[in-house]
Amino acid sequence: MAGRGLRVAIFTDETGWHTARLQKALRARGHEGRCVDLADCRIDTTRSAHGLVIPGFGRELPDAALIRGIAGGSFEAVTNRLGVLHALVALGVPVYNDPRAIERAVDKAATSLLLHQAAIPTPPTWVTESAAEAERIVMRESAAGHAVVVKPLFGSQGKGIELVGRVDGAHVPMPDLRHFGRLAYLQRFVPQPRTPGHDWRVMVVGGKAVTAMKRVSAHWIHNVARGAKCQRCELTPALAVLAERASAALGLDYAGVDIVPSAVAGGLQVIEVNGVAAWRGLQRVTDFDIAARIVDDLLDRRLAGRLGGLVVQAEVHAPEGAAGMPLPATRKAVGTTSRRRG
Repeated sequence: MAGRGLRVAIFTDETGWHTARLQKALRARGHEGRCVDLADCRIDTTRSAHGLVIPGFGRELPDAALIRGIAGGSFEAVTNRLGVLHALVALGVPVYNDPRAIERAVDKAATSLLLHQAAIPTPPTWVTESAAEAERIVMRESAAGHAVVVKPLFGSQGKGIELVGRVDGAHVPMPDLRHFGRLAYLQRFVPQPRTPGHDWRVMVVGGKAVTAMKRVSAHWIHNVARGAKCQRCELTPALAVLAERASAALGLDYAGVDIVPSAVAGGLQVIEVNGVAAWRGLQRVTDFDIAARIVDDLLDRRLAGRLGGLVVQAEVHAPEGAAGMPLPATRKAVGTTSRRRG
């Protein structure tokens, strides 16, 4: 090939299955993926004109960056790590996903607001720092026969979620907001028509829904990390269009969009959008290599125009197939790492 291959930083707080798949896909295209923990990156204005130190890249910058995870830490530490990503973008390095999009996706309040503003079907949502107001909302919803999901603003894999309001015919009150960073993120519960219930995880890459799975569970939380079973399913036009709209609303290059069946809003509602989505469970029910699809989108859409001299076209990957910050004192890790099963 002409010239050297690209050197891509794979930012992750933990190496494993996902990073290995991405590195393999990059090698298949003649490029190199180097795993880097953002916690190990630093600013040193005496070292280079750009002032960044990215381990494994010497005084140079990566040709591109893929985000697989950002380690948790103090508010200041995570802000600094995100600052490195913003600096790379400002220096012209393509970052996939863009850090601004990741910040929007990891913040459930921002996600819900953007979905609502884009007229994308999503459950009614309330966010307040007032415990009294939160209790009034729950009481009002309970009186109308609705349950309400209380979620940590920054969280993943169904951890820390509680069901309040009208649950199994009885009223369940609001928990102490100190367990939720003194902030109430409330979302009307979407009941399932039967047990076991299910939702869908749809993977969007480069603005296009590429695959989906059904997550089935007897529990009302359908995360794979909570024991839900992955099942192959058809990626219907309705699922695809809704997932693509949700991903676009947040400005994501790739996303995992969680959709539930609903008796309102045309039969489907988006409940979450994951900006650093895991796909290990999804890969088990998908006929093509999802990591290769992500790498192809990075190279062919985000990089080909700007770094065409370095990008060398290789064989096309498998054809179209079947259809995962506590903030005040600590910010939770962003993304999904190898130990997680999403």
